[in-house]
Amino acid sequence: MALIRPFRALRPTPEVAADVASVPYDVISVPEARTLAAGNPLSFLHVIRPEIDLPEGTDEHDESVYAKGAENLYRYVEGPRSIRESAPAFYIYRLLMGNREQTGLYGLVSVKEYNRGAILKHENTRPPKVQDRTRHIIMQRAHAEPVSLIFREHGTVTDIMDEATFQAPIYDFTAEDGVRHTFWRAPNASMLSQAFSKVDALYVADGHHRCQAASQAWLDTRWPASAFFPAVCFPVSAVNIMPYNRIALVPEGLDLLGQVQARCTLRRASGQAQPEQRGDVCMYTDGVWHTVTLPESCRPTVADTLDVARLSEFILEPVLGIMDQRTDPNIEFVGGIRGTNELMRRAREAGSSVAFSMYATTVTELLNVSDAGLLMPPKSTWFEPKLRSGLLVHLID
Repeated sequence: MALIRPFRALRPTPEVAADVASVPYDVISVPEARTLAAGNPLSFLHVIRPEIDLPEGTDEHDESVYAKGAENLYRYVEGPRSIRESAPAFYIYRLLMGNREQTGLYGLVSVKEYNRGAILKHENTRPPKVQDRTRHIIMQRAHAEPVSLIFREHGTVTDIMDEATFQAPIYDFTAEDGVRHTFWRAPNASMLSQAFSKVDALYVADGHHRCQAASQAWLDTRWPASAFFPAVCFPVSAVNIMPYNRIALVPEGLDLLGQVQARCTLRRASGQAQPEQRGDVCMYTDGVWHTVTLPESCRPTVADTLDVARLSEFILEPVLGIMDQRTDPNIEFVGGIRGTNELMRRAREAGSSVAFSMYATTVTELLNVSDAGLLMPPKSTWFEPKLRSGLLVHLID
C-alpha cells in the first residue's frame, strides 16, 4: 500500500501565484536563475537558489547561501503575500503543455516508506547534491519543492481526482514557457487517503536527490514533521519522458568514427538529429550527424537493455574511457526539452567533443527496472513538463 497524507500548505495569495512560482532548482544554472528572477522579488528562486542574492562568484555551498535561503523563506512566510492553510488538505495539480495534460495528487509521502523501498527509485544520487539539499531543508525547516512520483492506474483514485476539478481552482495561470498550471483543493481528504492505500507502489519520476535529502534530513534531525515530504503523484499514463542527451570529450588523436564502426552499425544521417527507434543513437561530431545502431547488450539485466546503458557499454566505456557517468568530468547531460540545436551548440563550444541524441526511455522500461530493484545509468529520463516550485510548501513545525 502507498501512504499519502494531507498537509497544511504554505502558499502564495492567488494574485501573486504566477510571480512566486519558479522552475525547480536543478534544471537551471545560477546565471539562468539570476536572469529569471531579475526584477521579481517574489520569485521562489530566491529561496531555492539563494546564491542569486549574494555576490557573483559565491560558492553555492557556502554557509551564507543556506542562511540566505532561510532568511528569504521566512521573510515570505511573515509577509502579506503568503497564506498558511488552517487545516491539512490534499491538492490536485494539473499541467497542460500544448495538447499534453497530466493531473496528479499533491500531498505528503513517507520517508520511512522511501527508506524501506515502497517508493522505488531508478537512479543513484550524487552525495554532494544530496548534502546540499539536506542543508537547505534543515536550515529552512521546510521542504520547499515537491518531487514527482508515478503510480499504476487505480480507478478510484483518478475518479476522485477528476471530481475535484469541477470546483473553482485556487490557482490557474500560464507560465512564461507556455505551460498552464492549475490547482484545486481536494474536498475529501479521508476518501483520497483510503483510495490511495490500495495503490501498491510509488515510483520516483523526477526528484531523486530531493527524496534522498528528505531521508537524510529526517535521519539528522528526527523532527516529527520531517518524516514526510511533498510529492505530486501521477498515474503512469499521464507522464511524458523525453530523451536525456549527452556530450562527451573525445581524447586527442582518437579515431572516433573508426572505433564506433568497429563496434556498432554506423551510417551518415541525412540531416536527422533525433533517432526514430529504440536501439538507435544520433551522433554529432565534426559538424556531421551519424546514426549509430547499438548492438544488443551482452550484460544480463533489464537495466542493461536500455539505450543509455548500451551506449555506455559499447561507446562511452570502451571508446571514450568514461567508466562512471556519475563522476566523470568528461561527460555532461542536456535535457531533451532544450532540443538538438542546443546540443550541437554546446558540443561546438566544448571543442573536441561528440554529442549523442538519444531515443527516450519509456515509462514501461522505468517500471521494469524499478520493479527489478535495479538502477538506470544516471540521467536516463527527462520528464516534461516540470512541476513549479513555491506554490505549496511543507513547513516543518
